[in-house]
Amino acid sequence: MHTATTKMITRREAVRLLGSASVGAYFSIAPTASPAGAEEDSTPPLAAGAPMSPERIALITAFKEKSSAVVESFEGRTYKSDWVMPYRLFRPAASGKLPLVLYLHGSGGLGDDNQKQMGFGNIFGTRVWALPENQRLFSCYVVVPQTDRGWNRYAPPSAGDTIAKAIPGLGDGARLALEVVDALCREFTIDKRRIYVTGQSMGGAGTWNVITYRPDFFAAAVICCGSISTEDGSGSIDTSLWNFHGDSDKTVPVSTSRARMAARRKAGGHPLYTEYAGVDHNVWEWAYTEPELVKWMFAQRRS
Repeated sequence: MHTATTKMITRREAVRLLGSASVGAYFSIAPTASPAGAEEDSTPPLAAGAPMSPERIALITAFKEKSSAVVESFEGRTYKSDWVMPYRLFRPAASGKLPLVLYLHGSGGLGDDNQKQMGFGNIFGTRVWALPENQRLFSCYVVVPQTDRGWNRYAPPSAGDTIAKAIPGLGDGARLALEVVDALCREFTIDKRRIYVTGQSMGGAGTWNVITYRPDFFAAAVICCGSISTEDGSGSIDTSLWNFHGDSDKTVPVSTSRARMAARRKAGGHPLYTEYAGVDHNVWEWAYTEPELVKWMFAQRRS
């Protein structure tokens, strides 16, 4: 029985809860076929060893150690629109027309301090593109905006709401992130055929949002355990996409990604899908340390 004094929470708190909450709490998803169906496109070779094997864990440990200094190369900036979006920018040493990677952080990066989106679990998806060995082969800009209201679009909260309700449409956070990208394209010599987007959890849902409502803009998308949103996976089916999820995810059930992959294939898309046995919500640690990921992503170009 509810009392008449239901506590209201702030929009930021509601978005944080939505970004990390189990999708099963909001709607059910019909079972889908096995993710390893015959219609699945050929995935690049994965790192040797089972997900929890010592050699695989060693890759994750090595990444943390060798990438620790990379964060110092990201300069702090702000973008002013109808509100102010902080962001970090990595500028490559190379010159000429170069690609750009947009990274959308998870709910742990929510805020306006221009720091949290670079820390916690976000260290993998922000740093991997800027590693010296990757920059030597694939010089690129990396932009990491920070939102304090999520990436997706949410309905205005009603009395008694404890969770923000996702609704169709381009989110406020996603809109400003795209404005940041457009501004950087005016400021620097960006190869517009090679603009990429990636994100995890809440940022994974944001990635589904931006490719759906800015179709045929990104050359490729890399998504890790994208959380609840109204996007079913069928948006911008010509955009190359590699989706990752752990089959033991207790925060965003793996059925979320399976359903999106099924919908994308049904719509005519050809996504890559990697599901790790025994991996929980922190699937980004495995995804962004896949040796072939960087090569695969930069091989994609928008026609």
